[in-house]
Amino acid sequence: MSTSHERFMQAAIAMASVTHGQTAPNPAVGCVIVKDGRIVGMGAHFKAGEPHAEVMALKQAGDLAKGADVYVTLEPCAHFGKTPPCADTLVTHNVKRVFIATTDPNPLVAGKGIEILKRNNISVEVGVCEEEAQRINRDFFFRMANKRPWITLKSASTLDGKTATRTFDSKWITSTDSREDGHLLRHHHQAILVGLQTVIHDNPSLTCRLPGGGVHPIRFILDTQLNIPKNSTVLHDGVVDTIIVCGANASLEKEKELTKEQHVSIWRSKTERVELSWLVKEMAANNILSLLVEGGATVQSSFVKENLFDEFHHYLAPKLIGGQDSHNMIADLNVTMMKEAIELKVKEVKILGPDVKLILTRKD
Repeated sequence: MSTSHERFMQAAIAMASVTHGQTAPNPAVGCVIVKDGRIVGMGAHFKAGEPHAEVMALKQAGDLAKGADVYVTLEPCAHFGKTPPCADTLVTHNVKRVFIATTDPNPLVAGKGIEILKRNNISVEVGVCEEEAQRINRDFFFRMANKRPWITLKSASTLDGKTATRTFDSKWITSTDSREDGHLLRHHHQAILVGLQTVIHDNPSLTCRLPGGGVHPIRFILDTQLNIPKNSTVLHDGVVDTIIVCGANASLEKEKELTKEQHVSIWRSKTERVELSWLVKEMAANNILSLLVEGGATVQSSFVKENLFDEFHHYLAPKLIGGQDSHNMIADLNVTMMKEAIELKVKEVKILGPDVKLILTRKD
């Protein structure tokens, strides 16, 4: 593959990268149009329902798109959704060649976009910077292959593994730098999940509060009996959707009362207790690509025990709390022998102000 092809595809990848976190449930896509070795159009997909990257780049290129080369990070779509098929649009603009970083795993596309281009005598080459393009849309590819969202566990603790004092005081364990990084995680995940106890003790908003703004994740609350306090921020701020997940026996009267708020809805399990395996499949069926689990010790351990996580982001503060009554980051995992311990692999270590951030994956 010539370096010029890679250079132009890298430009398209850069366009896609900066939109990561804001296009869900659609993938992030970048496009560059080149005529006579000069870039004449660039575009990215900014938000679901808005024009795709190819359309934005073609608009900028104008008449220069005729006979041009197109570099796009994902196979052009071939179906009518909220926007027309991009493969057809490229054909009508008489482009000469299309370089595609990676094919689209969506069954609605999956080679059909390439087929349309070839059928109309447009040269197609697939695989330019493929690995980098797939990394940008890790969550999209993962959900298509595994029928559940990419799941990230997030926790913060003191050096001795405590998340709060015995009085539940936890503000703040980590530094401003760590907390800002945590909000970037929220921006990059389509949904966030906590348990009822977190709502009761912290009354969080669970929104993205980056200094320059960001995208708020959809909020999921695990609440088997719908006992969420009526004054909870997530019920009344109206900033983003809140979905309360309850068991089969939860009060229908409480459900009716809670859903008076327009942005609040209830997902009711068919079982008495909410099964996480059911929940994550339901999320995938509702086009949730990624989930950030910020719940307390019990929620975190539930996901760990069911092996329902792909990365673990842990912020470690150089502080000590001590005491048997202070709160741990993980609840009981039923480990009695060291050989039963759940082993993780360190993927990355970052220094954030005075804190250390560990990014870990399952060892298997």
